[in-house]
Amino acid sequence: MHPGLKTVIELQQLDTEIAEFSAQIELLPKEVQAIETQLNEFIHAHEERKLRLARNLKERKDFEVEIQSIRAKISKHKDQLYEVKTNEQYKAMQKEIEGEEVKVRGFEDQILEKMVEAEDLENHIQDAAARLDSEKARVAAEVKKLQTLRQVDVEKRDELQARRDADAVSIDPELLAEYERLRRGKRGQAVSKVRNGMCAACNVMLRPQLLNEVRTNEFVMMCEQCGRILYFVEPPPEAGDLPGQAPA
Repeated sequence: MHPGLKTVIELQQLDTEIAEFSAQIELLPKEVQAIETQLNEFIHAHEERKLRLARNLKERKDFEVEIQSIRAKISKHKDQLYEVKTNEQYKAMQKEIEGEEVKVRGFEDQILEKMVEAEDLENHIQDAAARLDSEKARVAAEVKKLQTLRQVDVEKRDELQARRDADAVSIDPELLAEYERLRRGKRGQAVSKVRNGMCAACNVMLRPQLLNEVRTNEFVMMCEQCGRILYFVEPPPEAGDLPGQAPA
């Protein structure tokens, strides 16, 4: 095989692996952020429920104060019933007392609603409080695991990059420049194998003369359609061609 061709094939393999590790390395911080966001949302919801419970308690106390005030008015009005002179005044006072009692029942209904809401909030708060420490521990463990994986990926990528740099030094500068140009313009794939007489990258059939030259792997040849550097890999033998096995 042409030495330059062999090197660009190795470069392509290394660049592909380096790109994969780089993508994983860039993705891991986002995964860490997503996990931490889940925990923060859990804590925020927990704190929000505690605030709602505090507001609930205050509103119930405010309702109770209103009820006490209204009941004081009702008691005063009932005392005044004995002082009225006419039936009209008596009926007016009774109507006013009934109106105040309706208000009391309305506040009492709201207190009952708040008590039901408070019970639900307390259950959620107790459940979240019991889970909070375990959630923090789980998130910390997952973040540590992801950070460890990222460090491993960084080390593997750096190792591949060192091998890549060594290969790049050994190749003809003009061929390296052509490889780099193609890699930038072909979405990272500058080299393509020939499969079934076609460029595997663009799936265009090679001319017979070009195919014969590529099959030798002794020349640096380009695909006439997509411009990528071509190389040939001998296909595996068919099952009937294996030694010691008769054709079907």
